Amino acid sequence: KVSEGDIVVVAVGKAEMVRGSWIKKGAVVIDCGINHIPDESKVSGQRMVGDVKFEEAREVASFITPVPGGVGPMTVAMLMENTVECAKKFLAQVKTGTWELTHLKIEPKQPVPCDIEISRSQKPKPIEVLGREVGLLPSEVEAYGHGKGKVSLCVLNRLRNEPSGKYVVVTGITPTPLGEGKSTTTMGLAQALSGQLHVNTFACVRQPSQGPTFGIKGGAAGGGYSQVIPMEESRRPPASLHLTGDIHAITASNNLLAAAIDARIFHESTQTDKALFARLVPLQKGSRAFSPIQQARLKKLKIDKSDPNTLTDEEIKRFARLDIDPNSITWNRVMDTNDRFLRKITIGKAPTENGMVRETQFDIAVSSEIMAILALATSLGDMRERLARMVVATSRIGGEPVTAEDLGVSGALTVLMKEAIKPNLMQTLEGSPVFVHAGPFANIAHGNSSVLADKIALKLVGEQGFVVTEAGFGSDIGMEKFFNIKCRLSGLYPDAAVLVVTVRALKMHGGGPTVTAGQPLPEEYTKENLELVKNGCCNLNKHIEIIRLFGVPVVVAVNMFTTDTDAELNVVRELALAAGASDVVCCTHWAEGGKGGRALAEAVRQAAQQSLPAPSFLYDVQLPVEEKIRVIAQKVYGADDICLSEEARRKIELYTKQGFAGLPICMAKTHLSLSHQPELKGVPKGFVLPIRDVRASVGAGFLYPLVGTV
Repeated sequence: KVSEGDIVVVAVGKAEMVRGSWIKKGAVVIDCGINHIPDESKVSGQRMVGDVKFEEAREVASFITPVPGGVGPMTVAMLMENTVECAKKFLAQVKTGTWELTHLKIEPKQPVPCDIEISRSQKPKPIEVLGREVGLLPSEVEAYGHGKGKVSLCVLNRLRNEPSGKYVVVTGITPTPLGEGKSTTTMGLAQALSGQLHVNTFACVRQPSQGPTFGIKGGAAGGGYSQVIPMEESRRPPASLHLTGDIHAITASNNLLAAAIDARIFHESTQTDKALFARLVPLQKGSRAFSPIQQARLKKLKIDKSDPNTLTDEEIKRFARLDIDPNSITWNRVMDTNDRFLRKITIGKAPTENGMVRETQFDIAVSSEIMAILALATSLGDMRERLARMVVATSRIGGEPVTAEDLGVSGALTVLMKEAIKPNLMQTLEGSPVFVHAGPFANIAHGNSSVLADKIALKLVGEQGFVVTEAGFGSDIGMEKFFNIKCRLSGLYPDAAVLVVTVRALKMHGGGPTVTAGQPLPEEYTKENLELVKNGCCNLNKHIEIIRLFGVPVVVAVNMFTTDTDAELNVVRELALAAGASDVVCCTHWAEGGKGGRALAEAVRQAAQQSLPAPSFLYDVQLPVEEKIRVIAQKVYGADDICLSEEARRKIELYTKQGFAGLPICMAKTHLSLSHQPELKGVPKGFVLPIRDVRASVGAGFLYPLVGTV
């Protein structure tokens, strides 16, 4: 029983009876014993000790009273009382309850100023203050400047026994190229739940890529009076740019792996087996030893040896040579900028590369599998294992997959990513907390913020609180992957879904003129047109149907524009309710902040109270790969069937042979249509979905079919 005590009072009258191994780590030990034991080094021939083996106990106890300098009965009583009172105060600080959050006041102006002007008009709270308000310990928040910080993963362990809050996912209908305001709605809803309804609320969103930020689409951190701050400050990077450097860490990790691939091919082509082996396992102080990563490779090769000197010539060859087929390399270099002239490049043209020339390309950084891993990892150890499993090429020896672990760089990749795995804490314009963490694209990856951010937020808000997380693009893209990939892996499941819609997008789906980024909107989008709205609601109804496949209630949030009319909004409400929405709410959070999202917050809180069936996924991962693709195509997109190219069939056979067929599916498809053709709006019918290729993100844990020309 001693090992279970948080406070251990020892008064047994036996010298050093209680050993350090008996003490619970972090316990307070009060040693009342006074004993004399022989000690020839003392003049008296004795020394005084307590009832506890002091040197052992001090290694595990948080505090231990010394002997000599022992304590009497009254002192013991006071020590115990003080310890209990300190413990009560500590628990009161860290136990989840209603936050004492300082809300930042806003004074909305008309017309609404530009986003950056609004952001500059607000002074964010110091991030240490925000952390304390939401129940984080000072040791759990690492400030990056004034308005943002990294949060330690230790929070999850500290709050592991606390109940989780309500989980809400925000998605949208098929968007116009301009976007329909999911991020803005996410921020507006969080501000309304927190500031208007006084509910503990966290928003969780992806970190924007610099590519879209400098392009048409913008920063994806909200807008108007519902946004993440600080947006831009000269002394510290904003949310839409560097933030805390996570994307730069991904770029460095990705490109280190790319360099390792080409370097390995080069060295294998220029050295003998034994020279290569000596390079990989160098002499150190006269002997060779395998590293842990190399031991893992030996195990993979079924070579049961630990002494490098005992390998046969054949075993040395198998160990040292990956024999990568250059034509099979799937790993490209990345950068976080749209630079079209790097989309296809030739490398290896320097004289020192011995003519080892090949074509490759630069991708945008957030498309790297390492970004998907960051978003799906559940711990640092899990991230390390996922990075190790990444398949980058195929060996010419038996068609075996070549992994980052085979190249011996998974440890280095983990070191580069060890800070990036910590969620970034920021705040909304009204001072409620936001996690901005990870940023995989939704059309070519799974399009959701990190599992870790959601899990930490759910513990911090407590049982009555809310976490509002955003899934990229429409429900057919980001939300389908949210359920079938993110929820399947994390064990989390939402209590409600918010479907963001605009009258503008409905008019487009109803037959309106083409919406082109950077061009003025045709007048059909700025004048009342009930027929276009009514016809376009077919797309809204389809997205409601998709969400209901997963068994969660749907609240439709109409992100209002000044040109929307009451008659148009009434059409949307009537048809959405008829299609199965729990509620339809018109929102003005862009213009009014949390106040403009209050009705949405009330509707979401009501919807989240409904009892839900058991979590339901669209497919069993053990189905054949082709069948899993077909299920998504038919149930979500509305396709008649799928058509696999010869290359796609070849890849499915290869991945099945390599043992990857049991992974979930992450469709890489245009976000501008439910079909594979961006120009087809509304709800396309009678189409067959073409799958031109299938690729594997084994570390992230999914296969991704390439649909059409994406």
